[in-house]
Order: sequence, then structure tokens, then C-alpha cells
Amino acid sequence: MLSHRFAELVKRYIAGANQPAEATSGLSAADLDAHPVAGTWSIRQIVLHLMDSDLIASDRMKRVIAESRPPMLIGYDETAFAGRLYGSHLDAAVACEIFRLNRVLTGEILRRLEDDAFARTGEHNESGTVTLEYLVETYTNHVAHHLKFVREKRRLLGKPLG
Repeated sequence: MLSHRFAELVKRYIAGANQPAEATSGLSAADLDAHPVAGTWSIRQIVLHLMDSDLIASDRMKRVIAESRPPMLIGYDETAFAGRLYGSHLDAAVACEIFRLNRVLTGEILRRLEDDAFARTGEHNESGTVTLEYLVETYTNHVAHHLKFVREKRRLLGKPLG
């Protein structure tokens, strides 16, 4: 059973599952693809980035949990992903649902761990040695980091969240 500290971390991680969908509710395709701040990602690109990064994070976490010091937690070029994979053709709602389901399922794995699992490590090719705790904390905070940009873009579009 997890200590209070790790149980709260996992609870915060899982609580992020619905946040992308909530942050994009009521937006049209034009809203999702707008660039109210020149030179930045659209809301659709942010949502798709969150989905991609969470899928990658889940893979990293699972490797750290299941393998003995996995040597190759590979970084990726998020700008290349945003520029070459998204366009305006991928469905943001589908991305939000994939994000939600992945977050819930990964959260179920995390909830079943013992505290010592959060000290397990893997080798990231850019960041060096990382712990499971670091990965969970990083990706828990990653959602909030990007959703502040979604909220600002909504405000600029005249469609703030209620």
C-alpha cells in the first residue's frame, strides 16, 4: 500500500485525465486551429502534444517499473512532432479521450505499487538517471503547464472557461 505522499502524487496524476477535454470543451475547429499568439502552437497542437507526451511518459514509467534500470528512455523532438504529425486533420476530442484513458490506466498501475517502486530508475538519453517519482511528478505538472496556454488562448479568442 502506498504511503500518503505517493498516494497523493498518483491521485494528482490521475486527476489530470479529464483536464485536456475540459479545457477544450465548446471550442470549434476554427478555435482549435487559431493562433491568437503568433508563433505559438494552436490549441489543437497543444492537446495533441499532451497526448503524445503522455503516451511516451507512460511507456517510460512502465519500463522503469518492469525492467531493471532500462538504459534507453529516449527523448523526442516535440517541435518536429507538432510540425509534422498534427496539421488540422487529427481530432482533438479523440486525442483528449486517448489521453484520458492512458492516464487512467497508467494511474491504476501506479496505485498498485509499493513506495520503493518510486525510487526505481532508468537512463534517459538527455536527462540522465531519472526515478519513477520524477517521471510521475514531471508529467503531472506537464498538463498544468500547457493548459495555462490553452486558457490564455481561449481568453484571447473571447471563449474563456467558466
